[in-house]
Amino acid sequence: MALHPVRIRILVAVAGGRRTATELAGQLADVPQATLYRHIATLANAGLLDVAEERKVGGATERVYVVPEGGVTPTAETLASASREEHARYFTAFMSSLLAEFSRYLAREHIDLMADGVGYQQVVLHLDDEEFIRFAQGFAELVQPLLAHEPGEDRTPRLLATTLLPLTKG
Repeated sequence: MALHPVRIRILVAVAGGRRTATELAGQLADVPQATLYRHIATLANAGLLDVAEERKVGGATERVYVVPEGGVTPTAETLASASREEHARYFTAFMSSLLAEFSRYLAREHIDLMADGVGYQQVVLHLDDEEFIRFAQGFAELVQPLLAHEPGEDRTPRLLATTLLPLTKG
């Protein structure tokens, strides 16, 4: 559902900003207007785009779209019973949220990845099931106490996003 190429282009165009359908039409000029509006509606109905503002323009209502802040965070129960299509939607929302946050970071007047503690990487871990369980437990033990920290002037909110997938062997 969300993995349609036009929908991904819309999410990328909206990430980190606010866009009207008219602005999106200008950015995605190769997409017919009716098709674009249909895909925007599909993304909004699926919760992958939020309407941040509605304003009257002439006799019509213009909507301003944003990627939902924080993305979609389904519960463990929701994930356990989700269909493949729902998993695709949740994962797309997750990735869209990451893209939006990184775009907001890059839009700052001054960025310094090292000083700001920004990083991203992919690594492959070769683990048997027992090693993976120990890794997951150790990671949870490391992160859990940090989740209790309250916001404060001396604390910078930092986004930690993780993805674990088994890779195809060979």
